[in-house]
Amino acid sequence: MENNVFGKRLRELRTEQGISQRKLGELFNVCNQTVSFWETGRRETDLDTLKALEKFFDVSVDYLLE
Repeated sequence: MENNVFGKRLRELRTEQGISQRKLGELFNVCNQTVSFWETGRRETDLDTLKALEKFFDVSVDYLLE
């Protein structure tokens, strides 16, 4: 994915809070490879997970996607 805003924002938020991919995966019941795929744009998250990430990081879905 060329323009992976979601992945860039997710990585930025995760690293700002000092959370590893493994820990984020545990919190959202996915493996750390799935988090890596989200961040690199190789895989997209489902809507429920997107909403959960929005609440967890206290940002809007618009911020995550635009």
